[in-house]
Amino acid sequence: MKSIALFNNKGGVGKTTLAYHLAHMMQRIGLSVLVVDLDPQANLTAMCLDESEIEDLWGGTSELIDQGAVMAALSGTGRVRGGQTMADAVRPILEGTGDIAAVEPTRLRPGLWLLPGSLDLSRFEDKLSNEWSRAYGGDIAAIRTSTSFHRVIQQAASVVDAEVVLIDVGPNLGAINRAALISADTVLMPLAADLFSLKGLSNLGPTLRRWRSDWQSLVLPRVPRDISAPSATMQPLGYVIMQPEMRLDRPLKAYERWLERIPWVYSSAVLGESSPDSHGDHHRIATLRNYRSLMPLAHDARKPMFDLRPADGALGSTQQYVKTCFKEFEALSGKVLARLERIL
Repeated sequence: MKSIALFNNKGGVGKTTLAYHLAHMMQRIGLSVLVVDLDPQANLTAMCLDESEIEDLWGGTSELIDQGAVMAALSGTGRVRGGQTMADAVRPILEGTGDIAAVEPTRLRPGLWLLPGSLDLSRFEDKLSNEWSRAYGGDIAAIRTSTSFHRVIQQAASVVDAEVVLIDVGPNLGAINRAALISADTVLMPLAADLFSLKGLSNLGPTLRRWRSDWQSLVLPRVPRDISAPSATMQPLGYVIMQPEMRLDRPLKAYERWLERIPWVYSSAVLGESSPDSHGDHHRIATLRNYRSLMPLAHDARKPMFDLRPADGALGSTQQYVKTCFKEFEALSGKVLARLERIL
């Protein structure tokens, strides 16, 4: 089993959309995939499940439904059971009643599984933050807390025999993301060509290296043998440029200017190279065009953009756009898997 965390310190670049479509495409090409929602906003879960399933999963009325983000619906689809989210898995640790609880991954389709997220996961932030430094001293309870995401993911991946695990995390450098990222073998970074993404890269690279160093030197040597702990490799896999919707008030030249700066910032900040690459772009895996016109159709149909059919509203020239989308995500998945194989 190999894992990929999709992460960017800047929100709104299409990270969750990328995770969702990569998971479905990797399943389409024959892999067993587990996708994990560790973003407390639970956007990936909302993309994967319909409103009635979210109600079942979260035990009736939820914050997301109360806020009007999803509409309430009749329950009883049968794919999910209440109390089977990542928040439920770590609740015994949070409440001091025990270790991680086993949760049942949701089967989205044959070979594709979801460990659902929940807004309740945000309650675990302070617990993880407080226990991090205590793990340096070998405190067993702190180590169990800090390794909880890794152990939940490992347990679920074993149950469904997952070959690839995709982990979706929120856009920040907080304690939840730290625990999520140390659980990942590799990190894939979706980027927009703008100042905010570049600043996010500048913050992300040194932080990942510090987390890796602290975990491997201060915590791993103190982990008891009966506790499964991640190695915190967090190997940078590369980045994917998510093209914006071009507007008259954002000229193409401005986009290209930021695009030209990404290779240097990535090499310098993320990889920590002493002689950053300012010309080549071999760390870029792909550039994905903006599929904004397909997203509403995909959302309504509860399926990936590349699976849209005329019955879903993808008519005429839009169907050709769907085929282009399929080819691009198929190529992207192949490149990501090739890099994963090469790095690990």
